[in-house]
Amino acid sequence: MHSRQSRKRRFDEPEHPLRTVFQRDRDRIIHCAAFRRLEYKTQVFVNHEGDYYRTRLTHTLETGQITRTVARMLGLNEDLAEAVALAHDLGHPPFGHAGERILNELMEGYGGFDHNAQSLRTVDWIEVRYPNFRGLNLSYEVREGIIKHSEFRGRPAAAEFAPGLYACLEAQIVDLADEIAYLAHDVDDGIKAQMLSVEDLRPSRLYVEAAKAAEARNAGDDPGVRRYQTVTRMIDAMVNDLVHSIDGETERAQLKSVEEVRQAGRTLAHFSSSMDERVREHKRIMTARLYLHFRVRRMTEKAARVVEQLFRAYMKEPAQMPPHVLARIERDGEPQARVVADYIAGMTDRFALQEHRKLFDPHERV
Repeated sequence: MHSRQSRKRRFDEPEHPLRTVFQRDRDRIIHCAAFRRLEYKTQVFVNHEGDYYRTRLTHTLETGQITRTVARMLGLNEDLAEAVALAHDLGHPPFGHAGERILNELMEGYGGFDHNAQSLRTVDWIEVRYPNFRGLNLSYEVREGIIKHSEFRGRPAAAEFAPGLYACLEAQIVDLADEIAYLAHDVDDGIKAQMLSVEDLRPSRLYVEAAKAAEARNAGDDPGVRRYQTVTRMIDAMVNDLVHSIDGETERAQLKSVEEVRQAGRTLAHFSSSMDERVREHKRIMTARLYLHFRVRRMTEKAARVVEQLFRAYMKEPAQMPPHVLARIERDGEPQARVVADYIAGMTDRFALQEHRKLFDPHERV
């Protein structure tokens, strides 16, 4: 996707003399408040569990790095691909998927809650950075990539972006880069947290093959170094497979343009069948051994209670929210439930816990 072929922005702006449209989009994302807040949002482990564990921000940076590598190897537009990757989790609420699940349940009857749609809403509406319009005024292609990088059919927020067409390849690779990043770094974090052991991972061919590759490269005796080298080989294996799979897909279909990719009728970014089997196998093991571990379940259930109680408190008495948030209901006429969901989704783990204490602990100063 060439920057000169972009469908531009919703609000006209003069072109920058030094940076392309997609470079500017990437930079606007990096400098927005929602991106900074990712530092204190959960990936698997709640932020205060420890400084070592990945956060939503470090996960996003790792996803961006993998996306950029895949884009470069395939000769795609790296700036566009990276911009979509850096924005893909901006709308994620605190406490990871537990926060999203409970917010979606609470928003039933009000349009639901989906973090991909919320990411688009964040860059289109919630961020306020310019005097003449709301949002970051990103390009059509980055905005389309945010909502279409994963399964988008049936997603109302995709209606604006030719819902019968697929996103460009730069956006499609983000979903797989996201998967590669978390499958690898959750192994690292899980073992570090002593919730996952090497023995637990023995049935995973993806892990075992990566461990053997690390051993062949003389990973040494230090357990931390061996773990890091194994995780690196896992990423290597998945990235190389993805690149060769996409290259084969586009060659077999003889695709020559962005429009042909968009009209292909299917996602072109996917693993080979053998790697897909390994990835699915690895996911099952990670779910059984880590994501359903009793300590993780305790954290996620606790988090769900916090989000639910905050939501119900703000719905019962919206004046408990700050004046600039309340003004969106009273002055701008936005639906109360959506404003409450926006407010909670923008919270970090730490801020959500602080707010919960202020609202429900009688000894906490408000």
